[in-house]
Amino acid sequence: MAIPSLPINPVLPELLDALDGPGLAVLQAPPGAGKTTRVPLALLDRPWLAGRKVVVLEPRRLAARAAARRMASMLGEEVGRTVGYRVRLDTRVGPDTRIEVVTDGLFLRRLQEDPELAEVGAVLFDEFHERGIDGDTALALCLESRGALRDDLRLCVMSATLDAAPVAALLGGAPMVTSEGRAFPVETRHLDAPPPGARIEDAVASAVRRALREEPGNALVFLPGVGEIRRVQALLEAAELGPQTDIAPLYGDLSADAQDRAIGPTTPGRRKVVLSTAIAETSLTIEGIRIVVDSGLMRVPRFDPRSAMTRLATVRVSQAAAEQRRGRAGRLEPGVCYRLWPEAQQRALAPFGTPEILDADLAPLALELAQWGVAEPESLSWLDPPPAAAMAQARELLRELGALDGRNAVTPHGRRMAGFGVHPRLAHMMLRGRELGLGGLACELAALLGERDILRARPGQRDADLRVRVEALRALDGPADGGGRGRLADIDRGGAQQALKQARIWRRQLGARAGEGSVGATGLLVALAYPDRIGQRRPGGGVGGGAGGQAASYRLSNGRGAFFAQAEPLSAEDWLAVADLDGAVRESRVFLAAPVTQPELEEAFAEAITETEEVTWDAREEVVQARRRRTLFALVLKETRLAKPPADAVARAMAEGVRQMGLACLPWTDELRRWRERVAFLRRMEGEEWPDLSDATLMDTLDDWLVPHLDGLTRRAHLERLDLGSALRALLPWAMQKRLEEEAPTHVTVPSGSRVPIDYEGETPVLAVRLQEMFGLAETPRVARGRVPLLLHLLSPARRPVQVTRDLASFWANAYREVKADLKGQYPKHYWPDNPLEAEPTARAKPRR
Repeated sequence: MAIPSLPINPVLPELLDALDGPGLAVLQAPPGAGKTTRVPLALLDRPWLAGRKVVVLEPRRLAARAAARRMASMLGEEVGRTVGYRVRLDTRVGPDTRIEVVTDGLFLRRLQEDPELAEVGAVLFDEFHERGIDGDTALALCLESRGALRDDLRLCVMSATLDAAPVAALLGGAPMVTSEGRAFPVETRHLDAPPPGARIEDAVASAVRRALREEPGNALVFLPGVGEIRRVQALLEAAELGPQTDIAPLYGDLSADAQDRAIGPTTPGRRKVVLSTAIAETSLTIEGIRIVVDSGLMRVPRFDPRSAMTRLATVRVSQAAAEQRRGRAGRLEPGVCYRLWPEAQQRALAPFGTPEILDADLAPLALELAQWGVAEPESLSWLDPPPAAAMAQARELLRELGALDGRNAVTPHGRRMAGFGVHPRLAHMMLRGRELGLGGLACELAALLGERDILRARPGQRDADLRVRVEALRALDGPADGGGRGRLADIDRGGAQQALKQARIWRRQLGARAGEGSVGATGLLVALAYPDRIGQRRPGGGVGGGAGGQAASYRLSNGRGAFFAQAEPLSAEDWLAVADLDGAVRESRVFLAAPVTQPELEEAFAEAITETEEVTWDAREEVVQARRRRTLFALVLKETRLAKPPADAVARAMAEGVRQMGLACLPWTDELRRWRERVAFLRRMEGEEWPDLSDATLMDTLDDWLVPHLDGLTRRAHLERLDLGSALRALLPWAMQKRLEEEAPTHVTVPSGSRVPIDYEGETPVLAVRLQEMFGLAETPRVARGRVPLLLHLLSPARRPVQVTRDLASFWANAYREVKADLKGQYPKHYWPDNPLEAEPTARAKPRR
């Protein structure tokens, strides 16, 4: 075999030594160095391979096919002989195949079937920097297999922009081999970022037109998603770039033929503009590319454990990803990279992307680990272990679907689910569909939901009805179940053909027939896959509104809300099963759904339906409501009035009403407020033997002190009948009530004979009394068995404070003369004796003679 001259060649001996010896290695090599194709070929003649295969893991189907074809051409062979590949819906291997390029997900299924990997001598993890969850899982399971079953299994982790040290440490201190590569120089030109509110598509199309004017060669344009690709394609086609310029989209859901056209060479005299997602960042050599236009954006899935939904988020690329994209312009010759952000913002980019395992829906991983026999994920070797909260939620879902038992061990149903290589929700739907005689329909739905939406929305219109997609798919496959043929003009035929191919595979696996199951059962099957997204229409419209009319709003079985942004045919349905939402936390927009009937739900989810008698407080009506409810998760199927609810339940509900309305709703009197203040005073003085009657404590203990007195009260207005005094005084034993009267009396009799009330509201009890009524009293009155002198507010005849004191004797001896002079001037007809201790107290202007 001739050895191609590639930049990776000089470090191959070092890499082979590492794999010959300890059998573990980490390889760093820049784009274009040849690691993807050259390393597997170099392993074919190693003695330790001994006729076994080399498996190369690729995160993406397109990269897997391209790598296999490239290696086969280097050997002068067709794909399927020495080098083959396995990707979803496409396999090219033969009896003589020694190198298999496999996507991560398919390799996991192979690993589950054969943990020993008996026919495999080496596993190469290519483009590991992408940190997909399947790649991380495959590495963790291979390390365990190597430790327990196959100590001769060689593992090599390869990447262009990977922080290699943590990976080498994970591999037990594996050698790190670095290739300098041979990238051609790439000039970077930073452009202004689009202004706020502007469409990224307009800026990208403008940058492409500029690049084609300024530079020769083909262009590779990075955009976040398919929607942006289609809009930029439309803008460029309208700009009339010339008859010699081809525009080629490139993304994962394209057919293999369309992908091949995008990455293949152009004919002499023609130019090509490839509009791609992040799929073209690595592992691909697109012929003739020397211009890169980078939007700086990418689309990644983000799983929200609170809503149990995954949404696609558009985020800034990392520095590593930006460098990968830039390097595509220098694979074959010097190139130019146009970046749609100022150079000053480059350092603000994150160094690396977030590993998928930290943000993903972990239900597939939880099923994978359960099938492997792992009780705790921490027992495996991870660069980033799966988050505990997300893993717990994933296991809860799998238990609901019957895939795990109460000990989180995989069930027979779970093992059958794992065999489909699809999200557990969809696998469960197919298995249940077969039981219900709807196997064919279930396979079609699973294929549709596993692909990008095949129905292209018309401008200003959207139809979320999944039945329309099923009818269109069946129209392509044979006689339609309904009006599907009328919508074929709106169908993405490439995506639909992919879905059909997958549906046929699953039908064979399931033993189902084409066309089996009426399209009308679509909603029921979706409900089986997404039991947490069954929607019940809310009465009277909903959130938002759209150009098409009133938006319908639904309550979901997980307790959250969902809505249609505008009126559409499904808006009139009382019940929906929702397959796709935008993932918002409280109110989510519905993208794909199908109607379902209440009888269908009651039959399919009979074991989950509960009947309860609920006595609750209605905050809006301020009344106790007693209802008998039949519920499915958070949804009420039927509700009737409960004629004779238990009295204790009514009292507790009434107490809950008080808790919500606050203590102010109770019939407080001035006497009761002062009583509480007196108890609080003695608690401050004597400690916790006196009860805590603060608002907070009374609210916390409503069930103890208030509920026994709420008999017969069912609405706020009834609280006026409550004997609140008896309820509160019951908190004090009789002996303490007696002490309260003795130690914290309500009034003090002053020398004039008047009974003056004591104010206990503040920290110190206050006696506000007219000064003349205190003549003849030498000592300050006291409470709490003489321990606490009252704070005297001595008042003028008009009851205005003239002095505040705790020491009455000192006041008479010192301050009285000055106060007397002021008062005598203001109230000359009143009695102001020179010696107040010998004077007669009076409540009048002058003493009676």
